[in-house]
Amino acid sequence: MLRALLLALSRARWAQRLVTGWGVARRVALRFVAGEREEEAIEVIRSLNAKGITATVDILGESIAEEAEARQAAERYLSLIDHIHRMGLESWVSVKLSALGLDIDPALCRESMRRILSRAHECGMFITIDMEDHRYTQRTLDLFHALREEDGFDNVRAVIQAYLYRSDEDIARLVAGGAGVRLCKGAYKEPPTIAYPKKRQVDEAYLRLMKVLLDAAKEGRGYPGLATHDERIIEAARAYAAEHDIPRDRFEFQMLYGVRRALQERLVREGYRVRVYVPFGEQWYPYFMRRLAERPANLWFFVSNFFRK
Repeated sequence: MLRALLLALSRARWAQRLVTGWGVARRVALRFVAGEREEEAIEVIRSLNAKGITATVDILGESIAEEAEARQAAERYLSLIDHIHRMGLESWVSVKLSALGLDIDPALCRESMRRILSRAHECGMFITIDMEDHRYTQRTLDLFHALREEDGFDNVRAVIQAYLYRSDEDIARLVAGGAGVRLCKGAYKEPPTIAYPKKRQVDEAYLRLMKVLLDAAKEGRGYPGLATHDERIIEAARAYAAEHDIPRDRFEFQMLYGVRRALQERLVREGYRVRVYVPFGEQWYPYFMRRLAERPANLWFFVSNFFRK
């Protein structure tokens, strides 16, 4: 019930105006968001790299409704890629297609992705197409496959959300094509006709899909990013990889900025690859609310800091 309420508030404009107007909310959000400016995100990536952790950086903002804004978003991503490359940082970039105008003009969105992927290829960088709610799943994967199979880009990665019933079929096609995949549980409120409604079911789906990805990685087909903070699932991945002789450099664990930092550093010390998702930008509210919805501890952290004032 609480999770559903917070996810609903993440889409409510009145709630956004209320929360973003609180100075305390902005400060607490910085636990999960690497600031509002590109320079702040760069410094966070630099500090992560110093600990042996790589990054995937994202400019927050989605569901753009104006063509000029979509074109501006593409330019910001091109600038970000150049900045990361110029600084010699170990980071990929993550994009949301709705921020590049998918709802306005799919052709414009595809052309922007071509430009972004071309620039990233020149810089030796991968681009992850982030996944949004179920209304975007098919369109996102259609464009992903077109960019790989028709346009010939091999530096584009997909995201699959384990809680969707369709994800088994989606993973099967991605694995067959040797695509790189970020596997996450899913952060949006979806109807039970589309997604598993119970945590136990989502966990079971994640473990099942994880094994498919690890098996493919052992054969050299794809490089999976296992995006989870669930220590039980992390231990299951470690055990499965060890049991099936899957080298630690064939996959990586992925986590969110500001969440389970000690666990991130411990995994690195134990010889695993770890990548942290680093979001930044002025449009931090929807992302922040989804992080609160994921764990009650996050909500308590926010409330306790607010009333401490």
